[in-house]
Amino acid sequence: MLSLPRKKILCVIGTRPEAIKMAPIILTLKEQEWVEVRVLATAQHRDMLDQTLADFSIIPDVDLNIMQPNQSLSTLTGRLLLEVEKVLLAEKPDAVLAQGDTTTVLTASLASFYAGIPFGHVEAGLRTGDIYSPFPEEANRVMTGMLAHWHFAPTSRAVENLLAERTPANRVFLTGNTVIDALHYTAKKNQPLSVCLDSSKRMILVTAHRRENFGNPFLEICTAIKKLAVNNRNVEILFPVHPNPNISSVAYELLGNIANLHLIKPLGYQQFVAAMKRAYFIISDSGGVQEEAPALGKPVLVLRESSERPEAISAGCSRLVGTDVELIVREAEKLLNIPDEYKKMAIGASPYGDGLSASRIVGVLKEYFR
Repeated sequence: MLSLPRKKILCVIGTRPEAIKMAPIILTLKEQEWVEVRVLATAQHRDMLDQTLADFSIIPDVDLNIMQPNQSLSTLTGRLLLEVEKVLLAEKPDAVLAQGDTTTVLTASLASFYAGIPFGHVEAGLRTGDIYSPFPEEANRVMTGMLAHWHFAPTSRAVENLLAERTPANRVFLTGNTVIDALHYTAKKNQPLSVCLDSSKRMILVTAHRRENFGNPFLEICTAIKKLAVNNRNVEILFPVHPNPNISSVAYELLGNIANLHLIKPLGYQQFVAAMKRAYFIISDSGGVQEEAPALGKPVLVLRESSERPEAISAGCSRLVGTDVELIVREAEKLLNIPDEYKKMAIGASPYGDGLSASRIVGVLKEYFR
């Protein structure tokens, strides 16, 4: 009997978080006999993307290397749309997958829509309800949701958001979040943290990179971190600094030369997981950290005014502190000094998945193409 030709699925990745969350899907698809997997890297983040793909032994089949210094969102969007269209015409995939809410995801969904190719949105249904916050991510994910064929929702709240927008129920799938798959895969390796820290001291891990915090909000964050370091010399603070000059130039200027505050280059994913495991708690504006840290039992103080990931806040694993200096310091020192406050947040339960999300997504695709 003649075997049917394999279906071709193009997985589009632009940034480090996308690589982390798409990696379990790509690796699971590669195990399937019925599918040919192709990986398109737009390289919306260059070095950080390469490092993360290497952690999962994934080599892109097509690399657009799209980033240019100081290009505007409009320029990036226009260039990406044209370049992704060229790839779709050359590859002729049967389906396209992308994760999240970046310009890469928006343009991949739009180019697929124009080409008549079904698009699968991984981590669909996240909403803040404010089109300008976070900017431009909320608009990106809303528009992507209008164009997607499959909506792979990480939580029941995300499902509810999609159904409230009248997304057809037979296209919405509750899968959990693939970041937990990636976290389990990586945490099992037990890679030691390569940064030299005083093992007798508790460590606070800090990350900040969101566009909405550029400018004065990031100055406030740095002021809070400096105050926290100076007031608590018995604590180590580890801050992997994002390479964007809006972050790096300010961080190194304001936070250099503080003995217990370590500014380092961005960590690869394996090392970042090791850092999260070593941390006492985390201060971050990252969406991925809000999802990963609860699974490791690490409290998160979220450097944002609102979050499209309210499940961890409702569960008590994370707490919104915005960019207010006094609030950041006060909540951090509560965790340092009041054991009951720490125990309430360090519950070690994840509302975001069980590590089987990629298998569920691949199962939906297999059923569709069968």
